[in-house]
Amino acid sequence: MLNRRTFVKASAAAGTLAYWTDPLHAAATLSPVDESAPAGQPAWLKTLRRVGQTNITEHDPAVLDVEAWADYWSRVKAGVVYVSVTGIIAYYQTQVPFHRKGKYLAGKDFFGELNTAARKRGLRTFARMSPDLNWGDALQAHPEWFMRDEQGNAIPTADTPELFQTCTFTPYMTDYMTAIMREINAHYDVDGFYMNGWPMFNMPVCYCNVCRKLPPPKTPAYWDKFNDRVMQLWKLYDNIAKEKNREAFYFANMGGGIHATTNLVQIGEISQWFQADNQGRGRMDDPIWGCTQQGRVCHAIMNGKLAANVTGLWSTGPLRWRESIKSPQETQMWLDETAASGMVPYIHVIGGEKGMGEDRRWEKLGEDYFAWTAKHDVHFMNRRSIANIAVVFGQRTNLFYQAPNDMTMQRNMDGLYSALLEGRFFFDFLHEDQLDPDRLKKYTAVILPNIALLSDAQCAQLRAYVNQGGSLLATFETSMYTDQNARRADFGLADVLGIHTAGKVIGRRGNSNPFYARIERQHAILAGFTDTDWLPGAEYRQPVAAVENPILTVVPGFVAYPPELSYPPTPQTTEPAVVLQERGSSRTAYFPGNIEHSLWIAGNTDLSRLLQNTIRWVAGETNPVTIEGDGLIEAFAWETDPGFAVHILNYTNPNTHRGWLRAFYPIGPQRVRLHLPPGRTIRKAELLRAEKKIPFTMNGGVVEFTIPSIDDYEIAALTAE
Repeated sequence: MLNRRTFVKASAAAGTLAYWTDPLHAAATLSPVDESAPAGQPAWLKTLRRVGQTNITEHDPAVLDVEAWADYWSRVKAGVVYVSVTGIIAYYQTQVPFHRKGKYLAGKDFFGELNTAARKRGLRTFARMSPDLNWGDALQAHPEWFMRDEQGNAIPTADTPELFQTCTFTPYMTDYMTAIMREINAHYDVDGFYMNGWPMFNMPVCYCNVCRKLPPPKTPAYWDKFNDRVMQLWKLYDNIAKEKNREAFYFANMGGGIHATTNLVQIGEISQWFQADNQGRGRMDDPIWGCTQQGRVCHAIMNGKLAANVTGLWSTGPLRWRESIKSPQETQMWLDETAASGMVPYIHVIGGEKGMGEDRRWEKLGEDYFAWTAKHDVHFMNRRSIANIAVVFGQRTNLFYQAPNDMTMQRNMDGLYSALLEGRFFFDFLHEDQLDPDRLKKYTAVILPNIALLSDAQCAQLRAYVNQGGSLLATFETSMYTDQNARRADFGLADVLGIHTAGKVIGRRGNSNPFYARIERQHAILAGFTDTDWLPGAEYRQPVAAVENPILTVVPGFVAYPPELSYPPTPQTTEPAVVLQERGSSRTAYFPGNIEHSLWIAGNTDLSRLLQNTIRWVAGETNPVTIEGDGLIEAFAWETDPGFAVHILNYTNPNTHRGWLRAFYPIGPQRVRLHLPPGRTIRKAELLRAEKKIPFTMNGGVVEFTIPSIDDYEIAALTAE
């Protein structure tokens, strides 16, 4: 193992350690970022199908069985394992100042032992680092490294007050972390570097001397500076990863679902690997489909490059038992969702007490699941998704929009998502920065679920899409704000949707009724509604000007209690509750209410049906894939290397909306129709979970088959000619 003198000698030429004596010198001598360097995506990434991680604890050097650890990950055919370097606690004999060695490390090179054992078995390794925290001695010596509150105090972590939060904008990131990376490069062979806990999952709020010179926290102007810093550091770290091996690369933890802090489109352009940290349901009232939402985000931004989602086999949720597993059914469904949505399954456990952990029930679960995927790897090699609907997710809206009352953008998306699943629609996600014509032309309809913040340029892109025959569905305050979160006098898409504002947002008062929608005339979006003149509206609405010949009009909310007063003082208005337009092949629909959020918090079936009907109307009658049968499912269709694959997840379960799953509840026959591209035919259809061939028919470019039953998950793999 290297000593301090050897390390200083090896590193001084690159300026890595210069900061310890002269921070200005360090800034000048750090290797510059090579902006012209190729991405260097190694070929092995395209075939990687399994990832494993035992998250090393400080105690593990004393108890973890290194050979058993490496044997397990080799046996389950994990292509990559993470080996902890950290930055908080060192697992090797580091010479970097303030990289504190674990108290159970003694004289061991524990990182080296793990890395050697894994690579001896043909496993690729990534050095896992944590740049987000450091100890009080580092704070005392380098106070400029750390985040500060408004009073100038360093910010400790809630669970471990001896650890303090570091700041992205300080030399900690350019000097301390690069010193550790170069130390690893100098003495070990790894395939790349991964940073956990950075960038932060929430927009950082810091008042250190550097951050006080930036725009105010939680503003679009600050976000721009934050993204610039993340890109600068990402490129710096990637260059360092490549100093020893041009195929090595750097990547970081990008958080969960639609809530990542860093601009995802920018990350997708430079990253070879999207690390999705969506380990399980975070709250007990989260729906089961949180992992597939993550997969749709990754598919949108990575342009076919690898995305892996961490499934925590430990007990995720509001109460965490980090070294006890959650129910096998919950874990299996999370892995199912990972695979179905196009991500690489990745299992994660904490610590190695008694050699492989005190609770070892996870071992067989991981072994069985990975063994099954290994048998069918070729059918998980996806080329493109098959979908005719795009759902826009707005990062700026998620970060900056001030929603009324307790309305959250996650619940807004969950409401729309539930309607899409009940309607069995096939859809992709699109980031608000991906509205270019080449992407949009694939879709017959685009849904804007209260995407409040849209730039003039983005509105122009959507306008051009509609002018070319595309269809839109928008809700509530979509396009009422610029990308800088400035409220417009009127909708940015007013001309596209045929609407104009007519006042401020209106919500219900106290325990009063939300508004109602009066049926003025029949239309396709009202299919299935009989024997009623009213439908539920939503909790909030943005009033819009009257339109000619409306389909639904607003009945304002009124007293809910006492029942003697629960009647409408104004039973009819000219204010529209939906605005529909048709121009050639283009259809547009606008709901002035927060219909998706109201659907989610109330579970109202009328709102779900109204949304489903409207989505069908804007998308048109031609669907690339249809699935008929009972049950609540989520489905994906992919063109694959061998042909095509239809993935069906069975969510028919009493714990779909409140975790965890305890058992699976099989559903019966599912009849599938898939439209094939011209010139393609099918020669074989098989079910990968049932592991049997099934009959199919071909008729006019459409293949039809029936899946007899589904427990948790089934894939119909079609081999094409």
